[in-house]
Amino acid sequence: MAAAPQSAKTTAYHTGCRDSLGQLYHHHQPWLQQLLSRRLGCGESAADLAQEAFVRLLQTPRHLDSFDGARAYLSRMAKGLCVDHWRRQDIERAWQETLAARAEAHLPSVEHQQIVIETLCEIDRMLTRLPEKVATAFLASQLHGKPYRQIAEELGVSERMVKKYMAQAMLQCALIEAGFEASL
Repeated sequence: MAAAPQSAKTTAYHTGCRDSLGQLYHHHQPWLQQLLSRRLGCGESAADLAQEAFVRLLQTPRHLDSFDGARAYLSRMAKGLCVDHWRRQDIERAWQETLAARAEAHLPSVEHQQIVIETLCEIDRMLTRLPEKVATAFLASQLHGKPYRQIAEELGVSERMVKKYMAQAMLQCALIEAGFEASL
């Protein structure tokens, strides 16, 4: 880990302040990009994710009380960004495998493919925010077409509880469609 400039050791940052965000970027961007590059094994993806981290800080201002506190926060953010990146790669890979099984004449346009990938990523994010039983019930019903009674037996809950799980999952779907980020 590179040593911090002496003046930066005591620096606090508020990412809602342009000058402070500029200092944060100056002090930490090369380090963050290097960290991401080591984790991802790809300098281009690392550069993109480092930029994404600072864009997120612009969108959701934070007060980071010190140089080390900023590094700790950026490190946690980097871990989350890597997980998101890898999940997206898995989704894209699965989508490409699905397309490979289709006749070329029936392939959707590149634009439509990107819309599908974005939609799948949104669904994935929604499912990861749901409690495990809620997500399992939702997938069993919507993906596998299982009746609530069967889902209840498999989960070891009542059919009424499955209905509650489905309502919870459907609410999250409605919030996504309405453009709201839901938090459970």
